Amino acid sequence: MDLNSRNLKLIIGAVYLILLSIGLFFLFSAIDLKDLTNYDFIRSNRDIIFEYKQENFFLLSVGFFLFCVVWVLFLGFAMPLLIFAGFVFGKWIGISLVLLSTTIGATLLYFIVGVFFRETIRKKLIPRFSKLKEIFSKNDTFYFMCFRFIGGGGTPYALQNVLPIIFDMPIKKYIVATFVGSAPSMFVTTALGSGIEKVIDKNETINVFRVITSPDIYLPLIGFFLILVATFFFKKIFFDKS
Repeated sequence: MDLNSRNLKLIIGAVYLILLSIGLFFLFSAIDLKDLTNYDFIRSNRDIIFEYKQENFFLLSVGFFLFCVVWVLFLGFAMPLLIFAGFVFGKWIGISLVLLSTTIGATLLYFIVGVFFRETIRKKLIPRFSKLKEIFSKNDTFYFMCFRFIGGGGTPYALQNVLPIIFDMPIKKYIVATFVGSAPSMFVTTALGSGIEKVIDKNETINVFRVITSPDIYLPLIGFFLILVATFFFKKIFFDKS
């Protein structure tokens, strides 16, 4: 069983690296990194994306949804998905697409890792997260929801997705805690992406003052600050007491 699990782990790791390498190759073949900081480049490509969205909204939505599921399944982090979703689809449609898709991707990752690598993950994570295991065991849904709300307290997103393996969280509770707990911070980030798009749409040229004085930007940033404050108190109340 150990040999089979090791072989499967190597296969999955190899497939992941191959797909990641292919994706990065095509990405950097099509885009010069210098262009990513070029305002004119971003603005012109925004127009191309929006024209495509108007003509193929359903196809773009489905494609992005499936990409998000696969991205999370292959240990990708959430931030670029949230910014892109807000930028292209707006904050309401964007958060609906990305929250549902990342919840599905995280659940699939949790299930697959739990089936094939449960003991390995437990051996690796329990020594590092023994206090969290004790806390989560009291009320796994509530505490994992809080953990998601505070962004895992700095824990990488992929690791957050498999952490409940150490306390054997049921799939149904995992889905609820992930969906509800992730919603506030994801909405704020998606709103920021939407705000960036609106600033670009309104301005032929851009400067720092225009950006920071736009309510489409500073309101999400205030939201970030409030979440950071809430994170501090959540950690003090629920996680640091043990």
